[in-house]
Amino acid sequence: MNDQNKKPAEVQISINLDSTPVLYTDNINMTINSDGIVLDTMQRLGPTNQVRIVSRIGMSREHAKKFVDKLGKLLLKTEGEVVTGKTIIN
Repeated sequence: MNDQNKKPAEVQISINLDSTPVLYTDNINMTINSDGIVLDTMQRLGPTNQVRIVSRIGMSREHAKKFVDKLGKLLLKTEGEVVTGKTIIN
């Protein structure tokens, strides 16, 4: 097998669940320019019209394109699971 056909090594992710909470978001604001994009993820504060920023994520335009592509594929792949409750294995 030549180098072009090698699959990249899987990345092993380590997470400390005590110090890395899931930050829920129900709103997002996107700011973009020629250099990159900033995503402000926000959470609505009760029944008010106020929101609180829970995280800010910045990335290059190239990374944002990859993110959109991967997220779109993941949503399509898992859409059947939401409807049927069955896991799809590829």
